[in-house]
Amino acid sequence: MKAVIDRFEGDFAVIELDNGGFSNLPKELVPNAKEGDIVTITVESGKTDAQKRQARLRRLFSE
Repeated sequence: MKAVIDRFEGDFAVIELDNGGFSNLPKELVPNAKEGDIVTITVESGKTDAQKRQARLRRLFSE
């Protein structure tokens, strides 16, 4: 999905979605971005299990 940064409000970038709706995205996720820039959102569901395992291992070894 592609979205366009419409404006910035406080700590958020307001993005316009493909369907014409709007959503807030924390500015820290789009450093150095400016109004009009395109943001691409990708879901990588195939990597979810591996990420969960890594997070569990990190918690286990940090205790």
